[in-house]
Amino acid sequence: MIPKDPFILLGYINMKLRDEYPDLEELCKSEDIDRSALEEKLAAAGFNYDPTSNQFK
Repeated sequence: MIPKDPFILLGYINMKLRDEYPDLEELCKSEDIDRSALEEKLAAAGFNYDPTSNQFK
């Protein structure tokens, strides 16, 4: 279960990307997360995925 609060979610996802996954696609597949829903939720809080740095900013 992923955090509901967008700011806690941001930290959680970025930690997973930094420590465990090479990119967002792999994270979403492995953790069974709807990528578009995740990106929409974080975008609503002002964060977008940057594939070059492999994190949401």
